[in-house]
Amino acid sequence: MASSAMRKTRQTDYPELLTGDRMTREEFHRAYEQMPEKFKAELIEGVVYVASPLGIEHGTDQPFLSLVVTAYAGRTPGVQICDNTTVFLGDDAEPQPDLSLRVLPEYGGRSRTVRKKKKSYISGPPEWIGEVAHSSRAIDLHLKKLSYLRNHVQEYLVMCVEERELRWFDLQTDEELKPDADGIFRMRSFPGLWIHAEGLFARDYFRLMNALEQGLGTPEYAAFVKKLAGRHSRKKKKHQTNP
Repeated sequence: MASSAMRKTRQTDYPELLTGDRMTREEFHRAYEQMPEKFKAELIEGVVYVASPLGIEHGTDQPFLSLVVTAYAGRTPGVQICDNTTVFLGDDAEPQPDLSLRVLPEYGGRSRTVRKKKKSYISGPPEWIGEVAHSSRAIDLHLKKLSYLRNHVQEYLVMCVEERELRWFDLQTDEELKPDADGIFRMRSFPGLWIHAEGLFARDYFRLMNALEQGLGTPEYAAFVKKLAGRHSRKKKKHQTNP
């Protein structure tokens, strides 16, 4: 059977992508670039998954997770947050995570920014990925987790909106982690990124920000910022020496 990259819809002249299609990342990306702007699909372990329409649960929970991660990135030089940004992970993986957090290349990060047809994408694994899971729960907690693990994402957080729980994974050790006794999830790949689970699901701005401020006041966070600054300084000097 012909791949979906070769099929055409009856109403349009762009290639059709359907859930379950199998293809390489390059085939997927060529087809995806020709889809309508609001169309969303991902390639996970060589399989296409077309996104379903988002419900209000997803739409009202994600902004509060974004709030915490955005505030953290805004206070931490060399760290970038991306919302629904395409990531080139490997030959068979092109996800579009709800949230990703990465150390920029000039600060020693592992991912790069690449440009294709006037758009920029992330190439390589962000250090941290967050997903808000409802109807996609099975994919997020299984196949997508496997893909992130295999492609060297360091840390993965899944906000399960129906169950009202956070699932937290250290992908470097393939271990599921638990919050501390105070209910705060203290991220490992980004010291100081503290997420208050109960405050998150209660959409409690003050509890979320209070937990984050505590994280940003720790010696671990200060050491992390110092390490990023040192990496940036060394790369800058190297670039000046070898223009």
